Amino acid sequence: MRVLIVEQDHALYARLLREMAPDLEVVTSGDSAELSKLAAECPVWLGQPDLLATLLRQGHGPAWVQSTWAGITPLLVDGLPRGYRLTRAVGIFGQVMAEYVLTYMLGHEREVLARVLSQVERKWDGRLGRSLEGRRVLIVGTGDIGQQVAEFLLPFGVTLYGVASQARVQAPFVEVAGLDELGRLVGEVDYVVNLLPDTPATHDLYNAALFARFNPQALFINAGRGVSVVDADLVEALKLGHLAGAVIDVCRQEPLPQRHPFWTAWGLLLTGHSSAPTSPTAMVRLFVENLRAYEAGQALRGEVDFERGY
Repeated sequence: MRVLIVEQDHALYARLLREMAPDLEVVTSGDSAELSKLAAECPVWLGQPDLLATLLRQGHGPAWVQSTWAGITPLLVDGLPRGYRLTRAVGIFGQVMAEYVLTYMLGHEREVLARVLSQVERKWDGRLGRSLEGRRVLIVGTGDIGQQVAEFLLPFGVTLYGVASQARVQAPFVEVAGLDELGRLVGEVDYVVNLLPDTPATHDLYNAALFARFNPQALFINAGRGVSVVDADLVEALKLGHLAGAVIDVCRQEPLPQRHPFWTAWGLLLTGHSSAPTSPTAMVRLFVENLRAYEAGQALRGEVDFERGY
């Protein structure tokens, strides 16, 4: 089997893949013209969606593509071919995403940023810290990553609620409601964690009307997709006190333009799309597992339904 690696760090991925699957013929390049030539001769591609999309635009037709990202938005652009199997990265982001979410939840409870400011001002800050125990957490997007985040949060004594495309029973959530119930649930919880993928149904979901229904003491964490949030509405909602604060990891445009209101918005912390970096070792391990299933004609983990967009 001949595999093409299309990654910024292509040399590392090639080395890892050759070590884990020495029977494979692994080809790659940092030169775009050479990549295009290799793509015509390889039925299987492994790489990042933005670079993969460039090869698809050139008319190359793979049999199967494994994305190294959980999100595959660049591959869903209108006009790109879809006559191939596509799998996204699953099962490798749960812990690192949970650590990200926990970092800012605990930071919020312990008022870390306010204490840093007190120290800068040389003021003794004797406020007592709060605990996550008993807090109500809403995870919007209870798929692979959302499920794992919930399992990591459970030992902290929180009560977990979820939102998915359709209502369902799903442990450890006490309730998983459909997307149409989001407006009700945001008013009943202390944390709203958005992990939704980029689909037409999730665009502009967090708008002025929804923010107005938030619990004013709630912290909003967006580690899903920037297009889910109407930026100006979030800034205004923070100003009006509709929510206690926001931690924003993903934005509509990245890097964020210098004049964007997020830079100076009250109560908003930017984290620069750092929530869940891909581990090359874990990614290559997942790819090898999927490759063996592909060769055996078995189901692939993370296979994308192009109609749903995930």
